[in-house]
Amino acid sequence: MMKRNNKFMMSAMALGAAYLMRKPEARQKLKDQFQSFAGSSSKKNNVKTTKRPITT
Repeated sequence: MMKRNNKFMMSAMALGAAYLMRKPEARQKLKDQFQSFAGSSSKKNNVKTTKRPITT
């Protein structure tokens, strides 16, 4: 049953992506969103934090 649900989900995603890729404005919007998302996650990883030893 899970395999069948997975196939339906993948089909729905593929159809949605194909629909969105038809319009140049939608393509650009998605591209910008992915770039901003990738930029924000890489900035989080570059933040240096000082670690203190745990004392009990």
